[in-house]
Amino acid sequence: MSSRVFRQVDVFSTEPLLGNPVAVVHDADGLSDEQMAALARWTNLSETTFLLRPTDPAADYRLRIFTPGRELPFAGHPTLGSAHAWLEAGGAPAGAELVQECGAGLVRLRREEVLAFEAPPLLRSGPVDAADLDAIATALRLDREDLVDAAWIDNGPGWVGVLLRDAAAVLDLRPDFAAFGELKIGVAGTYADGPVAVEVRAFCPQYGVPEDPVTGSLNAGLGQWLAGTTLPASYVAAQGTAVGRRGRVHVARDGDVVRVGGATRTTVLGTIDL
Repeated sequence: MSSRVFRQVDVFSTEPLLGNPVAVVHDADGLSDEQMAALARWTNLSETTFLLRPTDPAADYRLRIFTPGRELPFAGHPTLGSAHAWLEAGGAPAGAELVQECGAGLVRLRREEVLAFEAPPLLRSGPVDAADLDAIATALRLDREDLVDAAWIDNGPGWVGVLLRDAAAVLDLRPDFAAFGELKIGVAGTYADGPVAVEVRAFCPQYGVPEDPVTGSLNAGLGQWLAGTTLPASYVAAQGTAVGRRGRVHVARDGDVVRVGGATRTTVLGTIDL
């Protein structure tokens, strides 16, 4: 058994305890897959991450990301929270940007007013077929006509994006989680005006997280799909409202590049014995 530095970082909220926490284990080289998976089940957060030495010379650090149910190649709020933890622990990037190595490849992050990552390429994109639309409507307890639009926006976790008529329709959802099968559904609906452009919810019961409070990977995919068309090229998304959080996700498109950022703060600092 050995002790490692442990941080729990709240992501996507400037207010304490209203974002999405990620558990971060430092200097995780030497831990087995089984130990990582067991800790993720124990923390029971949407994600637990492990900072390791990079294997790619272009990267500043390597990250492994676990939900209570499985490992992910990429996830957004763990990327931001882990970058925050690495920097806070004294990490110094080799260049102007941080470069994270993960299962999805290299992910670049900028340090500006908030940390922001460059959305990785979509692994699956494009229209959703009729059978999947029927399954999505059933899982969300909606009629097919309620789905204004839908697209695959999978950057690793498997997201399919659904656009509803407005933010109120998103907040009214009461999904049937038993009907999801393997679907991971991200839902968005616009606001008519105000500082927040869109309300977002993320449903992924297969990962042991029926509703994720605030989701960077989903917002990245939604930005790649909707920013500059249905949504402004630069906007703020709200997420977590339905589960008592107040997440704010900053999304900006510059040509083909979409960046996703948000506030980060350490809420727990100590050591963990593994």
